[in-house]
Amino acid sequence: MPLLSHAAPAAAAAAAPVSVLPFTWDIAPPLDTRENFVAWMVKNRGEDAAFVGKRWDRLQAMLTNKDLSADREKRAFLLTPREDFVRPINRAHSYDSAFLDIGYGVTISGPHLVGHMTASLDVKQGEKVLEIGTGSGYQSAYLSHLTDKVFSIEIIKPLAERTRGVYDDLIKKGYNEFKNITSKQADGYYGWEENGPFDKIIVTCGIDHVPPPLLKQLKAGGIMVIPVGPPGAQRVLKVVKNQAADGTITVTRSDIYNGKIVPFVPFTKLEGDVIKATHNGKPDTDKVEGITPPPAKPAADKPATDKPVPAKQ
Repeated sequence: MPLLSHAAPAAAAAAAPVSVLPFTWDIAPPLDTRENFVAWMVKNRGEDAAFVGKRWDRLQAMLTNKDLSADREKRAFLLTPREDFVRPINRAHSYDSAFLDIGYGVTISGPHLVGHMTASLDVKQGEKVLEIGTGSGYQSAYLSHLTDKVFSIEIIKPLAERTRGVYDDLIKKGYNEFKNITSKQADGYYGWEENGPFDKIIVTCGIDHVPPPLLKQLKAGGIMVIPVGPPGAQRVLKVVKNQAADGTITVTRSDIYNGKIVPFVPFTKLEGDVIKATHNGKPDTDKVEGITPPPAKPAADKPATDKPVPAKQ
């Protein structure tokens, strides 16, 4: 996929100040009707009624599709202004069920995919969550309405800087929940050890194995959601790390889409300051003490039809 325009998302370009009701864990927009929800958001969050209405409509489709169901997940989706994390040229399509270009050859995933992956994490308030692949920043923004401890890593330096700017601009406008996000530019394969261990980990780029460093930094009882499979043909797995009474660690995996193939951008590798190749291949266990490489597995099936656009949050 060729490199694309690096134009900043709409939030950075917004000029008119808005009045935003500060976020608290008790803040709760009405969920009874579209009309009441839109009116509440316009009054209390200073948001555009047209986008708020589209957000409500997309949620109804996601509920029908069983992408999410819990009230806290509904609230997180409804309070996150997706339109502020896309490029201005795509703003009208913010709530389409589609991937959208965000520049640097990557995309923001459709809201249905973000919702389903996040719901599979089952994030509780106070839990520590690590995101690998900040991208547009939308996924972390969504998570910040579920917990006050969100950590996110982006490998593309200018994208990491741009997205940090989007958070900071929105914080200045009153979205204090985005103060819950700590971000940095680095190779996410090795996680963020100094801030671990993590209750939950979400990976938004595709790889052919579960990175041992991330598994090591996941707490016992923790959940990781990660696209695993050959290039362009991943299955989204829910990985649960279990610890027995004798200290034995086991890992269970389930496919959140029951075998459906979902293509993601590759999990790239940083060598010095340069992004080179990907982390596909033999797990890099040499740098992770105490981790044994998993047995080899047969490759996942290849897509039977056309190749969809890759995804990244």
